[in-house]
Parts: sequence; structure tokens; C-alpha cells
Amino acid sequence: MEHSVTLLIQHHVRADAVPAYEAWLKDIAKAGRGFPGHMGVSIIRPHGAGTPYTMLLRFDSHEHLMGWIDSTTRLSFMERAQPWLTSVQESEVETGLEYWFTPPNVAPLRARPFKQFLVTLSAIFPLTQIVPWLLAPLLTLEPLRQWPPVQGLIVVLVVVYLMVYVIMPRYTRLVARWLFH
Repeated sequence: MEHSVTLLIQHHVRADAVPAYEAWLKDIAKAGRGFPGHMGVSIIRPHGAGTPYTMLLRFDSHEHLMGWIDSTTRLSFMERAQPWLTSVQESEVETGLEYWFTPPNVAPLRARPFKQFLVTLSAIFPLTQIVPWLLAPLLTLEPLRQWPPVQGLIVVLVVVYLMVYVIMPRYTRLVARWLFH
């Protein structure tokens, strides 16, 4: 997971091609799931006129991402979609906290700082209450009981892992309409 990468893809789609493009999206997402290292795809549909479709495609390594990018499967899908697109932009991004809120080159999707604060707070606060309670049996074992900093580190590791890989990718999709407007 520490070497996972995300491919940001933006497509501006001709208005008359949206139904065909939507069907294409389902097909290419399904095809991508069969590739080694595929960790999921998120699709952010346009929020207004002139805004692009944005896809976030995650792979467990740069090597696996390149396997998808260079595949004949992807190339044939892109060739099929070309007539529907007015522009295409792709950029590779390392996974990280800053990427939840500000994908590069996507000005319409920047979240205001107070919204970032509220979303992050509403995700972290419950975790800081629940995770220590769930880990209490482990943290009270004799070797760990003598090392409070190690106990704290274990709790923080679990909270950060859950935030980066479980909670925030789903949560930001759930609140995207509010977060990015």
C-alpha cells in the first residue's frame, strides 16, 4: 500500500455523446478490475457545464499502473472513446492526504478549507473514540502496558490507515456535492 499510485484522468465529453460515454465508463471500469494491482476506480461526474468527468484509478504499484496504461485493452477502449471527447488530461499522483481535497489541475474541485476541516473532523473524531476502545484488549497486554507511547503509536497507525485507505476515499465521494461547491 505504501507505493500505491493514483491516475487522475479528466475527459471533457461532447454533450451529444454522454449516454455512449456513460456506457463506456462502465465497460472500462469492469475491464480494469481484471488487471493486477487494481485497487478501485472513482468517478466524479461533471458538476456543471464545461466541467470534465474525473476518474481516479488506483493501483498498488507504479509497475501495475503502467501495465494498465500500456495494455492493448486500455488502448482499444481509448480509441473507441476518442470521437466523444473534446479533451483528455492524465496525470499520475502519489496517494496522500492532500489528494483527498485538491487534485492537481482541477480548480473546480477544490474544497474550501472550512469544509476540509469539517469533513476531516467528522471522520477522525469517531475513529479516535472507537479505535482505542476496540484495541483495549490488545493495549492492556503486559508488554504493551509498560509502553504508553507504543500504545499511542498503535492507535495512531490504525486511525491513519483507516482514514487513508477506508474512510476518506468513500466519505469524500459521499459528500462530494457539498464539499466541492
